[in-house]
Amino acid sequence: MKRLITLTFALLFSSSIFAETAWIDVRTAAEYNAGHVDGAIRIPYQHIGSKIGSLFQDKDQEIILYCRSGRRADVALNTLRELGYTNVRNVGSLGNAKRLRSSQD
Repeated sequence: MKRLITLTFALLFSSSIFAETAWIDVRTAAEYNAGHVDGAIRIPYQHIGSKIGSLFQDKDQEIILYCRSGRRADVALNTLRELGYTNVRNVGSLGNAKRLRSSQD
């Protein structure tokens, strides 16, 4: 229960929910805890279909996905497209995501 409350709090108050671009890390908790893009929300790729609607109902929301190599992010991308999300990108690795994020700041 404590983990669910912590996750809910993190999702509700993550800065990326209120930003134009949603950064989603689809890696494991251990990978995320070792380093992630500032403001990224962690949603494991295999759960993205069941979690995304509670966070972003606008199917035109800009969503950027990343993982370690891009494979899991690609699975998540396909899931989101099947759900009707139209503005979704897979930028591949955490390194790529960090470079892109820093170029936008």
